Amino acid sequence: MPILNYTTKISPEKTVAEIQGRLVKNGARQVHFNYDEQGYLIGLSFGMEINSVQTFFCITPDIDGVLAVLKKQRVQNNFLSREHATRVAWRIEKDWVEAQLAKIEAGLAKPLQLLLPYAVTKSGATFYQMIQEGGGQKLLQ
Repeated sequence: MPILNYTTKISPEKTVAEIQGRLVKNGARQVHFNYDEQGYLIGLSFGMEINSVQTFFCITPDIDGVLAVLKKQRVQNNFLSREHATRVAWRIEKDWVEAQLAKIEAGLAKPLQLLLPYAVTKSGATFYQMIQEGGGQKLLQ
């Protein structure tokens, strides 16, 4: 079975507007969009106050990864473009954000508990990227 949202026709811009609305409802006070040279939406950054500290987060879906999976799953050719993979990636991100925010709204988790991998560090990398690159391996041992 192909990946979630693989047939979507919803533009990335509409999807991130939906994400933005949910984030603002849940405390985000700054939202920024990042595009690549071809004009594809590749990132969404937002700031919210966590424990009285303005904290920034960045969501950057792996569009090439989505495209590779679509090819591997041998979906129809009309779903095998970078443009379509961008739509799919952002719909998956929207579903994930909505699920995480639902947990926060329900009192099942705290924002930092769920968003920590996406927190932007002083170096500009996300916390996940810092761990992945070895700068935070000691925290996991």
